[in-house]
Amino acid sequence: MKLPIAQGLVAAALVLTAGSVQSAVCDKPLFLTFDTGHMGVAPLVAEVLARQQVKATFFLANERTLTDGSSLDAQWAPWWKARAQEGHLFGSHTFDHVYWRADRTDGGFDMRPTFGPQANRTVPMDAAAYCAELQRPATRFTEMTGQRMAPLFRAPGGKTSPALLAAAARCGWAHVPWSPAGFLGDELSSEKFPNAALLAKALRDIRPGDILLAHLGIWSRQDPWAPAVLEPLITGLKQRGHCFATLAEHPAYRDTLRTTPTRP
Repeated sequence: MKLPIAQGLVAAALVLTAGSVQSAVCDKPLFLTFDTGHMGVAPLVAEVLARQQVKATFFLANERTLTDGSSLDAQWAPWWKARAQEGHLFGSHTFDHVYWRADRTDGGFDMRPTFGPQANRTVPMDAAAYCAELQRPATRFTEMTGQRMAPLFRAPGGKTSPALLAAAARCGWAHVPWSPAGFLGDELSSEKFPNAALLAKALRDIRPGDILLAHLGIWSRQDPWAPAVLEPLITGLKQRGHCFATLAEHPAYRDTLRTTPTRP
């Protein structure tokens, strides 16, 4: 049955709205996320996302870069500002890329920063100190972009404990892991896990609702996963009926993001 002209124009307008496109034509959402890294492929990743019209979620830490700077330094501030203006979402990855090692009997945690003044040392950290560590990327993000960070974080390596997650939740941070099939393998040896094999595995195993994990440059991989795999992965998943959204649309986080203030 044909719609009246006025109704047809309204319907067309709704279809042209970005959020309506996803809800109207795609029931297989995926959530592409990137953790920081050495940033060597960051410009190429941005080009692919723009070309494919994909919005992603980035988790920020101040990691060492190929140019011996850091991923949140002045050199990279314009890059982050441009991504923020494009409408991507951003969360914390701890400023010094701090790994949880163990819970302490005093209620704190043994933590191991990868970068910063205490790099590669196991240091005690109480709940307040951990919350401050989560906040540092948010503060820097606002300095770089003028925008505020979502109250989401990803622990480096995905390593957490119930006590650590509870401490983060008390200061307003929700943790974001990744789906088993969403581990895209860009951290793995390129000799043992070539790009073609990683692409085939991802296209075979990823299912609707999965959170996908990649990085903006990994030191351990000689044959970069991105952007060589990124664009064929996105196009291949689109051909299977998938669409992409930020974690602001994920059912586990969208209510939190609507009711919890962003991080200043």
